[in-house]
Amino acid sequence: MATTTRASRLPPEIFDLPVEKMRDGYYADAYFNHARAALLQDGRRPRVVMQVFQKNHAFLGGMDEALAVLKLCSHDWEQLTVHALYDGDRVDPYETVMHIEGDYTLFAHLETVYLGTLARRTLITTNVVRVLEAANGKPIIFMPARHDHHRVQTGDGYAAYVAGQIVGAPVGVTTDEQASWWGGKGVGTVPHSLIASYGGNTVLAATRFAEWAPEDLNVTVLVDFENDSVRTALEVARALGPRLWGVRLDTSESLVDRALWEEMGDFKPTGVNERLVRKVRDALDADGFEHVKIVASGGFTVDKIEEFERNSVPVDAYGVGSSLIRGQNDFTADAVMTDGRPSAKVGRRFRPNPRLERVT
Repeated sequence: MATTTRASRLPPEIFDLPVEKMRDGYYADAYFNHARAALLQDGRRPRVVMQVFQKNHAFLGGMDEALAVLKLCSHDWEQLTVHALYDGDRVDPYETVMHIEGDYTLFAHLETVYLGTLARRTLITTNVVRVLEAANGKPIIFMPARHDHHRVQTGDGYAAYVAGQIVGAPVGVTTDEQASWWGGKGVGTVPHSLIASYGGNTVLAATRFAEWAPEDLNVTVLVDFENDSVRTALEVARALGPRLWGVRLDTSESLVDRALWEEMGDFKPTGVNERLVRKVRDALDADGFEHVKIVASGGFTVDKIEEFERNSVPVDAYGVGSSLIRGQNDFTADAVMTDGRPSAKVGRRFRPNPRLERVT
């Protein structure tokens, strides 16, 4: 597995930052603005080394975006000397990911923004890497868009893309906005709402969808609408033939699929479980539809995917949603040198990192 995506960094303009508001401290914690104002009134312009780190084993995300904040929203980027790691780098607890050196009043108002950016994007990148590793190289569909505010889609989608580059496994995102920074497109299946629009007739909805879909679109159909995934999968496969790329199992954790009603007693029957997947796979294969892929979604986490892979459950791709945006990966910044002398608070110290590279 690669541990970095080192190449060229994304250009600052791609992030579409609210530059004037950021430069004015609009997004800053108030005490940073107050500290800067006090220093300027006193005529004090300390030259500091600001050191940025976090406390977990993680995969770095958001660095290009954080650098864009510094480049576009500081009061003089040319007077700052910045060394940083790259998006996708594996980082250890307390490892320095960035040093910012220069007149503190030039960038004091940006600490809140660049720390928050690194925290959010590193969380997403790390979560997606762990899911991809659990999936043993199988594709995943990044599906948290409906679980969070639309303004986080763009950077979160790119963080998921970075994770895919790290592991070398495909990551599909579900909105065009999530894919916009690398020029991709959102992917998706025939949704429940389309099936409902055709009166609950999955075959009719799938047929009309396939008639509309461009040739390069992998037609994938949800087959749990009637809680009878084996029957529905076969009906859809027979109707669409080679046009069908895959079926998606998304049974609710509060339901037991009809195919399992006669088998309960020695396994957890609810939701998308191993036995349901095997039944769908066996039925498709027996009917000559070996080419049809199975996408599993609904409550999938690293642990559940690891269990499926350990048991060789015949899933071809996983759809993962809210678990990819849960957790925390907080960053901290300390002024560890001031005017050439150590100035870190007790418990912190200057930590050089030979992996850092100068940012131009």
